[in-house]
Amino acid sequence: MDKQVILEKAKAIKNKLIDIRRDIHAHPEIGMHENRTAKLIAETLEQHGIEVQEHIGGTGVVGVLRGKHPGKTILLRADMDCLRIAEENNVNYKSEYPNLMHACGHDAHVSWLIGAAIILSEIKEELCGNVKFLFQPAEEKEGGAEKTIGSGVLENPRVDAVVGAHVWPNIEAGKIGIKAGPLMAASDNFKITIYGKGGHGGQPHKCIDPIAVACEIYMALQTIVSRKVDPLEPAVITIGKLNAGLAHNVIPDKAEMEGTIRTLTYEVRDKIPDIMRSIIEGICLANGAKCDFDFFPYHAPVINDSEITAVVGRAASNIIGHKNLVIIDKPTMIGEDFSSFEEKVPGTFFWVGTYNFEKGIVKPLHNPKFNIDEDIIYKAAAVFAECALVYLNEK
Repeated sequence: MDKQVILEKAKAIKNKLIDIRRDIHAHPEIGMHENRTAKLIAETLEQHGIEVQEHIGGTGVVGVLRGKHPGKTILLRADMDCLRIAEENNVNYKSEYPNLMHACGHDAHVSWLIGAAIILSEIKEELCGNVKFLFQPAEEKEGGAEKTIGSGVLENPRVDAVVGAHVWPNIEAGKIGIKAGPLMAASDNFKITIYGKGGHGGQPHKCIDPIAVACEIYMALQTIVSRKVDPLEPAVITIGKLNAGLAHNVIPDKAEMEGTIRTLTYEVRDKIPDIMRSIIEGICLANGAKCDFDFFPYHAPVINDSEITAVVGRAASNIIGHKNLVIIDKPTMIGEDFSSFEEKVPGTFFWVGTYNFEKGIVKPLHNPKFNIDEDIIYKAAAVFAECALVYLNEK
């Protein structure tokens, strides 16, 4: 099919997709509570003759488009949930719900995937195979990807490839960023509890100060990245929370530390917790303290399949031109549960640029003034639709 046909179909629904995005933006819903959003999605898909499955992984929605001719199945994914942030934008579609905001662009993700579904529904007679459109709940915190997989989203029909995308304010609006291999980091969490011996702040020699032990542990953990991990392998250990004590002149019994580990390979991801445990237990033993170390594996790294990444590259070049295709040179240490799908089937995750200085679209993700250049929505919808066509119909 002529690439211009896809782009023209996307342009024809440009305003409709913007309206959908603004509606969702004004009514943000936190993970596993995206009921209004899910209803809007289901009704819109049904209006365009797409088979709809609801309550996938909780509040998720799946649209199934079966092509006229037999073939493979590709899953296109968008996430639906918002963040607990009070919006500070002065727009007429500002969030109507206190302390809830689409500050990560998931409203745009939903809109462009609806657009792709509408476009492909109009040419389903030409499709060789099937397209599944997954509108996933709870990407931000609750592990929605795993929940949808548990609900069977990769089966009936069985999925052969998966593609997802995210708005990206570091790339200019109108451009698409792709990268084979590691793109986004594993996002794992931990909690350290140090048990000391409390007492009077003026008699520290009669105590075991858990704060002093915590400080020693904090500094020692940084040597893992600098001395225990290959310097060519990116890794981050961040402690973002440290709680201890209730009074200025009392040494407490306990200190608690919580943090995150970010890695880009399974090898480094697997070995860091054991190194941490050894350091923590050794420091506590040396100070006469006791400890608990709890490791909570969360998202694996997003590692893109080279062949599916090439499909997105061809599709993006067809729709927006090769000059607007950006080859990403460095991954990010931000995490994404899209990795759960890539652990099951070949897939790729790409970035949709939204930075536009002239329009004032310059704020980072998770910022109370984050916004997007809405002109990207119909273009991303066209790219997603073209991805399906390239994957299913090109021999």
